[in-house]
Amino acid sequence: MTRWVEHFESLLNRPPPIEPPEILPARNDLDINCEPPTLEEIENAAFDSIDRDTLWKLLRHYGIPPKIVTLIQKMYDGTSCKVLHEGRLTDSFEIKTGVRQGCLLSPFLSILAVDWLMKESTSGSRNGIQWTLWTQLDDLDFADDIALVSHNHSQMQDKTSTVNQLSGSIGLRIHPGKSKMLKIKSEDTQAITVGGKPLEVVENFKYLGSVIDHSGGTAADVRSRVAKARAAFKTLDKIWRDRTISTKTKIRLFNSNVKSALLYGCETWSLNQSSLKKVQTFVNGCFRRILRIFWPERIRNEELWNRAGQRPIREEKTQRRWRWLGHTLRKPRNSITRQSLQWNLQGKRSRGRPRTTWRRNLEDEMKASGHSWRDITRMAQDRREWGTVVRGLYPLQGEWL
Repeated sequence: MTRWVEHFESLLNRPPPIEPPEILPARNDLDINCEPPTLEEIENAAFDSIDRDTLWKLLRHYGIPPKIVTLIQKMYDGTSCKVLHEGRLTDSFEIKTGVRQGCLLSPFLSILAVDWLMKESTSGSRNGIQWTLWTQLDDLDFADDIALVSHNHSQMQDKTSTVNQLSGSIGLRIHPGKSKMLKIKSEDTQAITVGGKPLEVVENFKYLGSVIDHSGGTAADVRSRVAKARAAFKTLDKIWRDRTISTKTKIRLFNSNVKSALLYGCETWSLNQSSLKKVQTFVNGCFRRILRIFWPERIRNEELWNRAGQRPIREEKTQRRWRWLGHTLRKPRNSITRQSLQWNLQGKRSRGRPRTTWRRNLEDEMKASGHSWRDITRMAQDRREWGTVVRGLYPLQGEWL
């Protein structure tokens, strides 16, 4: 026992290094700005700065009863907060702008302000894209994530300047550093400016979880989804290697944690054979890992899918697309989502073979199933009938998990 004690003491009680570590010089040489933030940086990092007096006027403008407006005002009067700095709370100070954090009413108030802003910015001008015979589409909004659309540079610059100018009237502004510009099939090299600062021109950007590419396809989004699914699969590596967990449980975890990340937004994918093969190859590799099928053992993909109780990605994607199509066709006729199904883009197509599009994929599937646009529009109005149509695309074979 004494020898063991001496052994561990020699391991744990190491002698000090010959030269002391250069902690102080290393700290001084780090390329980190330790100065206090400037007022501009604090304003840029703020959650919002909606002017409250303007917000109360907007509530009345939208027909909210005066009694309700007064109650909301009373709830906001005298609000204050403290800041935690170096482990200590500062003195309380009053908050006079913005909406309350964590309040259920705050999203509604913010959306109300953005809705008024976009209506005022786009009314009386035709700087959007032609949507129907009489209407134009100027913007796509989700909370405060706004995507402006226009046909050319001058229209986009006018619209951006108008939005930025009106934003200031309600206490908001466009942040040049967080705004991007994406040009699709355009040779114009001019930049859009906000307050004299040019916006960054990008080839793709992420909007509401999906990657929008300058080529107009979905290949970039597919690559992003595969990367996210691969990362999710890797985080569960211990579970895949655990022999005490049943295969059925592993497949259920794969469906909920990995496949959900992989097929997010797949309803709107326009996949060619190359992209579809990439997705299916990744899924097959995951199944082989879960089922412990390693080289030199070789089985056909059909046998692999049967063992895992899963469908091919092509069938999974098609059924999800048709399920989403039914929801969309049941929306009102003036819904932008429903109108987009048969919307025709203005302009000329470049020379060469037409590219694979979402509508062409859907029309091929409709032709294979023996349905027309009129048929699916009629059947989609009945949820039960449409559910039967979707399930009939690829009938179940065997026991599926």
